[in-house]
Amino acid sequence: MAQYILRRILYMIPTLIAISIVTFVVISIPPGDFVDQLVTQARMTGEVISLEEEEGMRMQYGLGASLPEQYLRWVSAIATRGDFGISFRLNLPVSQLVSERLGLTFLLSLSSMLFIWAIAIPIGVYSAVRRYSPGDTMATFIAFVGVAIPDFLIALVLLYVSFRYFGQSVGGLFSPEFVEAPWSLARVGDFLSHLWIPMVVLSIGGIASLIRTLRANMLDELRRPYVTTARTKGLPEWWLIIKYPLRHALNPFVSSLNDVFVNLVSGATIVSVVLSLQTMGPMLLEALRNQDAFLAGGTLLLLSVLAVIGTLFSDILLAWLDPRIRFR
Repeated sequence: MAQYILRRILYMIPTLIAISIVTFVVISIPPGDFVDQLVTQARMTGEVISLEEEEGMRMQYGLGASLPEQYLRWVSAIATRGDFGISFRLNLPVSQLVSERLGLTFLLSLSSMLFIWAIAIPIGVYSAVRRYSPGDTMATFIAFVGVAIPDFLIALVLLYVSFRYFGQSVGGLFSPEFVEAPWSLARVGDFLSHLWIPMVVLSIGGIASLIRTLRANMLDELRRPYVTTARTKGLPEWWLIIKYPLRHALNPFVSSLNDVFVNLVSGATIVSVVLSLQTMGPMLLEALRNQDAFLAGGTLLLLSVLAVIGTLFSDILLAWLDPRIRFR
């Protein structure tokens, strides 16, 4: 196990280098830069900016050098000082902006994943054990509906219903008076009172998908000879299911652990915008729209690092969970 973990950690080094290069290339592909946006906005208001002033602004923001020089300077600052640069638009350190939202993003992702597991595992096991029963048919129907309906549509319906019939807004992770307040017991309580709504919205699709996945895996495992052998030994049915087929059928659940760090920045970004969540997704989207290179690049790089770490963690758990998986 120790050699396996060490080898995987060594593999992470070239992976992270490749990720940093791809990240920098992606944020540099769009034509123009942040200075071009400033110049365009100034001209729309009637202000005239000369070419000399424009070049001076590029030197000020560190955009005057070639792309390889900018990349080496950016990576060196991160590797030596942990400095991700300064956000052009907000004029604040990227590390400060990311740290403010990363914790909230992680808590929301983790709570959503645990909620998915708590609902999907019992229903998936029941559907497999009671195949073609009325409960299995109902669970299958609900799963198909959950997969078919987009998360952002559910969020919009929830916003409308809560405001139209209850006179209450469900947007955001905090009440207005707690958005900028320091952390306290009152702020934690307010956060928990707002957490369940986006958690449920973000979990519906995952619950539906994993119910179907677990049901299919359980049906495959229940036909295995080792299940018949365990029954002949007189093991209780509930203990047999938990100890053998369920353990092997949980592989896709463990494999999805790396989604804890990245799921709100991929498919759930639209939901975060709709619900006004103070998470990484809306901040990254705004940075990309404004060509805020350091903020966008730092956010993408940090999330990629966390995804790689999450993948390593899930692979180790998979090797422990399923003896059929060999470290080599």
